[in-house]
Amino acid sequence: MNDVGGHILLLSGHPGSGKSTTAEALAHLPGVPKVHIHSDDFWGYIKHGHIDPWLPESDQQNRMVMQIAADVAGRYASNGYFVILDGVVRPSLLPAFQAIGLPLHYIVLRTTAAEAVERCAARGGDSLSDPQVIAVLHAEFADLGIYEPHVLQVSGHDQARSLRLVTAAVQSNLHRVEQKPPENF
Repeated sequence: MNDVGGHILLLSGHPGSGKSTTAEALAHLPGVPKVHIHSDDFWGYIKHGHIDPWLPESDQQNRMVMQIAADVAGRYASNGYFVILDGVVRPSLLPAFQAIGLPLHYIVLRTTAAEAVERCAARGGDSLSDPQVIAVLHAEFADLGIYEPHVLQVSGHDQARSLRLVTAAVQSNLHRVEQKPPENF
């Protein structure tokens, strides 16, 4: 991973798809300097007035948080880092990152709904574990329209296999996104 300095990878997908685990492993691979940004942290900074990001009324908050995340990612990338941002980044939130004008990769990890619920339940702690919310978020990534080719199926894969798939996808440049949003988007 030596030719991705200054690039941003949005490693997205539903909860339980392996985004954070894969992003953290990817950030430790040899090569150019890398940064792993966990987008959930940006929502956690909101201490009063936080709206759960899966609720319909959170749209304005979600767009603001993604703009902040894009600003941070862009600053690192413009200084030569390969930025891996993991989070539930829906296609509608891509314009904040496209506007930066740097090479952008969008990869969506997908498992089955049952596997997503199982993985989230196994985490414990304060992570998302409500099966109904997980199922709703999983459904949001079931059909990504023009971004469907950006999906990597990772059902049944261990961390090492998912990491190999993501690494190969980044190096292939097949998951690059135009710098400006498509006209019909």
